[in-house]
Amino acid sequence: VAGSLRMDKKAQVALGGAGAALAAAWAFPAVQTAAAAGVLLPAVEQAVGTLPLVAVLSMAGALLFTSERAVQSKGSADSTRWASLFLLALVCGSHLPSAEALVREPAAPLAPRAPGGIAQASQLLSFSRGLSRLPRHNLRGGSAIIDPLLGASAHMKSPAEVLKMAGVDPKVGLSDERVASLRAMFGSNVLPSKEKVPLWKRFLEQFDDKMVKILLVAAGISTMFAVVDYGTEAHPFVEPLVIMSILVLNAGIGVWQESSAEAAIDALATFNPEKAKVLRNGQLSIINAAQLVPGDVVEIAVGDKVPADIRVIEKLSTTIKVEQAALTGEASSVNKDEHFTSGDIDETIALKDNIMFSATDLVYGKCKGLVIKTGSDTEIGKIAQALAETEDSESPLKQKLDKFGDLLTNVITVICVACWVVNINKFGAKGMALTGKDYVDWKVWSKGAMHFFKIAVVLAVAAIPEGLPAVVTTCLALGTGRMAKRNALVRHLPAVETLGCTSIICSDKTGTLTTNQMSVQKILLIEQGNKYLELDVDGITYEPKGDVKLKGAKVSATDYSALNELCKVASLCNQSGLFKNAQGVWERLGESTEAALKVLAEKLGASGLGKASGDTPVNDFWAAKHKKFATLEFNRERKSMSVLVGQEGEDKATLLVKGATEMVLQRCSKVRLADGSTIALTPEARKDLIKFVEANYASGKLALRCLAHAVLDKKISVTDPRLQDPNKFLEVESDLTFVGLTGILDPPREEVKGAIEDCRKAGIRVMVITGDNPKTAETICRMIGIFGPDEDTTGKSYTGKEFSVMTLAEKRVAVRSARLFARTEPIHKKDIVELLQEPVSEGGPGETAAMTGDGVNDAPALKAADIGVAMGSGTSVAQGAAKMVLADDNFTTIVSAVEEGRAIYANTKAFIRYLISSNIGEVVCVFLAVILGLPEVLSPVALLWVNLVTDGLPATALSFNPAEPGIMDRPPRRRDEQLVDSWMLCRYLLTGTYVGVATVWSYVWWYCRNPAGPVMTLKQLRLNLEAPVNIKFANDFGREVFNDKRPGTMALSVLVTIEMFNALNAVTESKSLLQMAPWANPYLILAVAGSFAQHFLVLSWPAAEVIFHVKKLTVPEWKYIIALSFPIVILEEMMKLATRIRDARAQ
Repeated sequence: VAGSLRMDKKAQVALGGAGAALAAAWAFPAVQTAAAAGVLLPAVEQAVGTLPLVAVLSMAGALLFTSERAVQSKGSADSTRWASLFLLALVCGSHLPSAEALVREPAAPLAPRAPGGIAQASQLLSFSRGLSRLPRHNLRGGSAIIDPLLGASAHMKSPAEVLKMAGVDPKVGLSDERVASLRAMFGSNVLPSKEKVPLWKRFLEQFDDKMVKILLVAAGISTMFAVVDYGTEAHPFVEPLVIMSILVLNAGIGVWQESSAEAAIDALATFNPEKAKVLRNGQLSIINAAQLVPGDVVEIAVGDKVPADIRVIEKLSTTIKVEQAALTGEASSVNKDEHFTSGDIDETIALKDNIMFSATDLVYGKCKGLVIKTGSDTEIGKIAQALAETEDSESPLKQKLDKFGDLLTNVITVICVACWVVNINKFGAKGMALTGKDYVDWKVWSKGAMHFFKIAVVLAVAAIPEGLPAVVTTCLALGTGRMAKRNALVRHLPAVETLGCTSIICSDKTGTLTTNQMSVQKILLIEQGNKYLELDVDGITYEPKGDVKLKGAKVSATDYSALNELCKVASLCNQSGLFKNAQGVWERLGESTEAALKVLAEKLGASGLGKASGDTPVNDFWAAKHKKFATLEFNRERKSMSVLVGQEGEDKATLLVKGATEMVLQRCSKVRLADGSTIALTPEARKDLIKFVEANYASGKLALRCLAHAVLDKKISVTDPRLQDPNKFLEVESDLTFVGLTGILDPPREEVKGAIEDCRKAGIRVMVITGDNPKTAETICRMIGIFGPDEDTTGKSYTGKEFSVMTLAEKRVAVRSARLFARTEPIHKKDIVELLQEPVSEGGPGETAAMTGDGVNDAPALKAADIGVAMGSGTSVAQGAAKMVLADDNFTTIVSAVEEGRAIYANTKAFIRYLISSNIGEVVCVFLAVILGLPEVLSPVALLWVNLVTDGLPATALSFNPAEPGIMDRPPRRRDEQLVDSWMLCRYLLTGTYVGVATVWSYVWWYCRNPAGPVMTLKQLRLNLEAPVNIKFANDFGREVFNDKRPGTMALSVLVTIEMFNALNAVTESKSLLQMAPWANPYLILAVAGSFAQHFLVLSWPAAEVIFHVKKLTVPEWKYIIALSFPIVILEEMMKLATRIRDARAQ
């Protein structure tokens, strides 16, 4: 263009450079977008690094191409043109998007994923099509780069199309060099894992707390003073050693609590198969599954675990069935078909009937497949990634304690600084008293400053409730023990309290609300006059016990001939088995629906059975009487399976058939009536029967999986060649006689309905989030009371696909009203839980969410929830991600756990109220002593002893306070409810003020009012630093009385005694001690007695005299202590009365 416009050289250069820059600028954001979306191949990502080279080549080409006017010689101009063409070829032939892709309009970048948002594959389709135009360099064994749409669209393509996209021959497989190339692009087939934090790092992280940092500073300052004062003071290192011991102990507890955080990801690795059978270089071999790459052709047989996400390309048996309940939540195994294709690129996992997913189990058949996704790109890989990326949420109590700790830290800092500043004018006097000098220099002044700085440290130690973390941990551990007795095993201590404020329980359906054991619920026979005989079947597990009833009356196979024949078909047209495990629990071998029919046979009995023996006598009876000659396996076209059975040695046998109701009935020409007679099946009767089953069993309130059972009255030869040809199976299964119909369901647990009603009374919403189909899920929800029998579910029931296409605002509305999400994928469950927990300030509902589940697909949501609850019989992955495990798989245990959680929160408030009011008292005591200029009233070690040991026992005993009546009739507390409201803070301050004033007064009393003491004036006490050396007080006390240990012992004893009375007050927050006496909690009485015993031990132990600066007291002194301490009970009773009046007015 520049050449044709005859532009000068500078303009040509500018235009060439601008063109190159424009091309690169257009291409680069599009490539970045695709890379972020996860659809760009690593090879292309590497090629993106050569974009600057493209710009250089383009500019050079433009310069050479447009420099014809600058070259005088024609030959040189020709050379220039050839050079420019060569450079253009280099650009177009490089490993980059085609020239068209560089200049076409760039794809619109994907919007950032909002909370709860899910990236849709259809959003990537347009851009991926551009990537699919990448040049391919053929190697032996296929092209080096496979189609980037392979993983996203394999379920939409035929086997031939998928193989073409992968560029692989299904008879040869990949070559070694191509495997190496693909592994360089996609990596190994291993699940992603979160980098483990070293133990030392976890330990150090425990000190990242404001209050802990204050104590660390206090320990450091105490150590510095100990070094400075070494040799002049006895045992100077006691204080810093005690403080550090406390901090190390608390850190150790924190590390222990976090030690199992990564268990879920570790357990997920056990789902990865170790070996895979793969076709490479034309040879079938067994390799480590981690070595698989996209494009590999693998062979999978019954019993194998699927090694990657695989597109079925060829069935090597008539039927393929995969057990994928752990991934999708479907109760029964599903059929896979290589000919199935979907029209939706965003199809849900459960509906991709031609894809086998990594870590699922092949329970029937054999097939070849093409690996389409490996490692973190697989569905289970996405779950592992979600687990690795999901951080453990803090419990509401932890959040409240952190906020309270931050507030307390700020207050402590201000008070400590103020305490030091207000005494600046006393630094000199105190320095002279400490050094014995009669003048002030900087050393003397510094000595005084250090003394008051030490008092500020004492104040910090007094203000911080060092025992609170240990008491909270102990309280939660005690609650854990009580919950374990109710079969709720807590893996994460704070989860105990979190249950107390749970406002919504998000529950998986299969295995949680239901038994995850398919069971026959209904039997339908035909009577004379085309009347329907409907039977109900008891039992909800694989245990072969239960009754079959007709209008409440028990019936068996001996009562109806057709019922006996149906029992025969159910038992023999079956490839499953039943057995008892080591724990005596009945389990199945094979497909769950067939196992349910085996159980039904045992419940029905059999004519001619005689005396029963063994665990499964009915099935053993039918198996002994008949030999199975052939099995016509299920396929999607017939939707039925059949077996040929007869007597040993006979050349003809009877065909028994079961399958989908409509398909089997279409091939039936006769009906076996209940009494054993046979009549013709008219088209009208067939139509009426199908309509009746659809209306009453297959949909509506039951949504049963219905199977029709039939026989071929005309015996066929056991050598009939049609039995070996799957294309002839439909011909064999014709002219059948309909025997009866069974309706099968994964039934709800018996106790669930009552538990959900209890949740409703407690103000807790129950939401079901399941991977099962909506019709079945709604039926279960009606059966357990989530929905009313005839309730319209519009706006209350959604599918995962409906949820994924909503805007963020629509999702927030949906989660507020929804009670059911069906056909969900693991990422949907996690997003729903996170949206429910979104704070109100950010537009979310602000719920405290508990999530229950048992499968691998539940693990991300279990970890994301405030409290994840796994079933004891569930997968180890779910249990590892959860904070609590239900040993009995009983949903009612959750309700019991919620009640326990509420009681624990009430008790937690009680001991926090007790501890904080005590600490406020200690702060008032130290600060008041500083303001009055008194000597040290309480030493740091004494304060630590009170905070940790003396207060620790009563605080822990308050964990045993009985729950108040009606605790489960109240709505759950709000997540943002303050731990300490304004009135509670007022109570803390009033109580603390009395504690502090009484403690200081007892110290002053000993000096000024005690008849056996020095009886000095308050002024003399305040001016103790200036007292003459030869001063004399009453009772022959001299200046040394200011170093006497008894006043400090009086103060310590008053502090301990008041706090014991205060502990008795804390039995209830608002009721009088006359209404709820302290002995309602006998452990508290023992704890108070134990604390007093410890205190007397300290006073009488010689070593304690040195450590705590204490001395024995006289009886009159103890009488004064009790008289000074008891008024705290009266003060608390007055505040409780005010609380009751306040609450009554609020109501």
